[in-house]
Amino acid sequence: MTLTPSTPDTSGDVSGRPDQPRQGSGVSRRGFLGYVIGASTLVVAVDLGSMAPAFGAVPSPPQIAEGYDLEDAQTDAARPTAQLITITVNKDGTASFALPRMEVGQGITTSTAMIIAEELDLPVEKVHVTLAPARPELMLNQLTGGSNTTVSTYTPIRVAAAIAKGALLEAAAIELGSAVALLKSKNGVVTAPDGSSATYGDLAEKAASPTTRTVDVQLKGRDSFAVIGTSHNRVDARDIVTGQKKFAMDLQVPDAMPTMVCRAPTLNGTPKRLRNEAAVLAMPGVTDVALIATGIAVRARTFGQCIDAIRAMDVDWNPGTVEGESDDTILAKVRKAELPLAVPKVPVLAKTVEADFTFMFRSSAALEPYCAVADVRADHATVWAGLKVPIVAQMDIAQAVGLPKEKVTVNVVTGGGSFGHKLFPDHAVEAARASKAIGKPVRLMWHRADEPRQGRVHPMCTSRIRATYLAGQVLSFEQRHTSVATDFSHGFGEMITALGGRLPGGLGNQTYAEVIFNLTQELPYNFGAVTQVINETERRFNTGSMRNIYSPDVRVANELVIDQLARAMGKDPLAFRLAFLKDERVKAVLRKAAEVGDWGKTMAPGTSQGISLHKEYKGATACVVEIDCRPETVNRKVRDGVTGPRVTRATVAVDAGLVINPNGLKAQMMGGFSDGMALTLTSSVHLRDGHFLEASWDNYFYTRQWNVPHDFEAVIVDSGSDQPGGAGEAGVAASAAAVACAFARATGKVPTRFPINHDDPLAFEVKSFVPPVPASPTDGLSHTY
Repeated sequence: MTLTPSTPDTSGDVSGRPDQPRQGSGVSRRGFLGYVIGASTLVVAVDLGSMAPAFGAVPSPPQIAEGYDLEDAQTDAARPTAQLITITVNKDGTASFALPRMEVGQGITTSTAMIIAEELDLPVEKVHVTLAPARPELMLNQLTGGSNTTVSTYTPIRVAAAIAKGALLEAAAIELGSAVALLKSKNGVVTAPDGSSATYGDLAEKAASPTTRTVDVQLKGRDSFAVIGTSHNRVDARDIVTGQKKFAMDLQVPDAMPTMVCRAPTLNGTPKRLRNEAAVLAMPGVTDVALIATGIAVRARTFGQCIDAIRAMDVDWNPGTVEGESDDTILAKVRKAELPLAVPKVPVLAKTVEADFTFMFRSSAALEPYCAVADVRADHATVWAGLKVPIVAQMDIAQAVGLPKEKVTVNVVTGGGSFGHKLFPDHAVEAARASKAIGKPVRLMWHRADEPRQGRVHPMCTSRIRATYLAGQVLSFEQRHTSVATDFSHGFGEMITALGGRLPGGLGNQTYAEVIFNLTQELPYNFGAVTQVINETERRFNTGSMRNIYSPDVRVANELVIDQLARAMGKDPLAFRLAFLKDERVKAVLRKAAEVGDWGKTMAPGTSQGISLHKEYKGATACVVEIDCRPETVNRKVRDGVTGPRVTRATVAVDAGLVINPNGLKAQMMGGFSDGMALTLTSSVHLRDGHFLEASWDNYFYTRQWNVPHDFEAVIVDSGSDQPGGAGEAGVAASAAAVACAFARATGKVPTRFPINHDDPLAFEVKSFVPPVPASPTDGLSHTY
C-alpha cells in the first residue's frame, strides 16, 4: 500500500515557509493528504505538490537571502516530485526507504532513519535507509548539496511515515476488534485496550491496498517527539570502524579489474597517442590499454601494476587549457575583471575603512579519491559510484558512450567524503569511457596525485570592501567579490533555469553565479546601504562548489573588516557585533559562543582570541577561537608536516533549527571547523607554468592532527524552530573567519592573502609531472608513528 500526502490548509500566514501548506485545502497546519498505493505490502508516499512555494517579496534592506535563500530554491525545486518518494513496511516488521540523496559521511542515512522511526513509532534499527539509484522521474529532487537534504526531505518523509502508521492502525483495528482511536503503537507493535497486539510485520500485508486511495494524516507535534532531537550513533558506525562499510572500490562486480589513467603534465591536456603501447601491454599484470578523452587508461590485475604501467608510458600530449599560466598571471586577469566600488552619498565627515583580500586556488578532493565501477556493453551500461547528482551523471554517461539515457543504469554508492567534489560525475564518466574503449568492466580509481592537479578546485578570487562610518553608526558597507568562474553544470544550473522567473528580486535574469551568490550571501548587520556583488571570469579551470561555496571567502573578508570597524570606533569586537546585528536569533548564537568560549579573557602577547558569525541555511553559527602565533609555536617542527600558527581552542555555537540528531550536528561542526581553519591557515594549491604543483595529501596541507585545537567544543543553541536547517556546511565560514580575526589580533597585522602560508617557500619537494604519479610505496611502515 502506498500513501502520498498532499497539502494541508493553514489559517495563519505562511510567511514564505516551505513547510507551510497553502490555504484552502481544508486540513490543519500539521495535516496532510496522501495516498495508499496499491501493492502487496504496505507502501506509502508523499505528495506536496499543492503546498505553497516559498517565494516572497524581496526584503528590505535588499538582501535577497534574508527572505528567500538557496534552501528555499532547492526545496521548491524538489517539491513537484515529492510524491514519488515512498516508504515500504515489510513483512518482517521493518521499514525500507531509498533516499534520493548521497551519503558522504554527513550522517543523513542516520537522521533519515530517525525521522521515519519517529513518525512510524518504530525503533531506529528497524528502519533501513538505502541510497536510490538515478531516477530521472525525480527531476530536481535528487541533488545532494547546499546542506539541503534534511530541509527538503523532512516533511515529505514524515508525512509518508505517518500515513504508513495510519494504515497499520486501520488494519490493526480490524484485526484486534478495536477502534483506531483506542489503539497504541510503540516499537513496531500495535496494542489494543484488552492487551491483544499485532506487530507491524503481522499487519503489513493486511494494511496493503489493492488500489491507490487518498487519505488524511496528522503529524506529531514537537512536544511529542521521542526520537528526533535525541543523540543517536550513526547506523553505519560499526560497519565503518570494522571495515565492513562498502564504498565503490569494495564492490565485487564480475570481471571489473583495477583501472587507472595516465594524465597530461598540464591542466586539461589531452592525449595524442601512446608511443610504446606494445611495451606497456607486455608489463606484468596489464591486460588492456586504451586512449580516452582524459588520458591513457590502463587495466591490470592490481592498482600497483596500473601505477607501474603509467610510469612507463611514453605519451604525446596536446596542450592544456592554461599553458604557461601561474598564480600571478591568473590573479592579474581576475583583477582586470573587478567591478568598481562606488560609495553612496554619505556625510562629508564620514570616515572610511577599505580592505582588499585574495584567496588562492584550493583543492576540494576528499579522502576517498575519485573512483567508479563501470560495465559498458553495446546495448547498455551500468555504473556504480559516489554521485551527488546521479540524474546528471546518467545523462553525461549516456552522451559519453553513445547510448540512450534509459539504457544507462547509475547506482549511487556511499562516498568517503565529497566537499562538493562528487557533485560532478567526472569519475563515473571516465570509468564508462574506459570500459567502452577497453570492451570490459573496469574498477577505475584516480591516483591521489591526480586530484589536486587535474580535479576540481575552489576558484581563486578577490574580495574588496569599503565601509563608511560616522558618529557611532556604519553608514555603508560595499563588497565586490571577483572570482575565477565556478562551474554549476552539476545540477544547480538546471534548478535555477527551472525556477526561472519565479525567483525573487529579478534573479531569473542573472547568471548562475549571481543567483547562487545572492541566494547564499547575507550580511546580518544594520550597516546602512549594503551591497554585495559578484563578478566572474576565467572559465578554463575545473572548478566546483567546494563546501559552503562562496561563503568562507566572503565571510573572512566581512569579519576582518568588521573587526577593523570595531577598532576604529573604539568598540570590543563582540559588543560591536551585538550592537549592529539585526536578528535576535543570531545574537543568541553569538552570545553563547562568547560565553562558552570565555570571550575577553586575558591572553599572553603573541596569542589572541577571534570571534565571528555566519548566517545561512535557515540558521546561524558563531565561533570563538584562541590562537598562538608566538615564534616558538609557529616554528615548531613536525616530521613531514607544516605547522605555523596553532589554534589551541575553538568553540562553535550553532542554531540549525530543529535538530534531528545532536551527535551528527556536533560532528558536522567539528568537520566544518577543520575545513575553515585549513582554508585560513594552510591549504591551497600553487599554479605554476600551466599546472598545479601539489600532488596528494603529503603536500596539500589540510588540517592535520598536530594542528587541531587541544580544546574543541560544539554547542547547540535551540531557537525553538519546528523546522530543521542545514548543517553540513554551516560550520565552515564562521570558523575560517574567526581564525583569520584571531591571527590579525595576535600579530597586529591584518592578513590579506589566504591561506596565510601560501607565499611561504614551498615546504615540499614537487613530484614529477612526467610520469604523472609517484612510484607505489614499498616502505609504508617507515612512515608510521
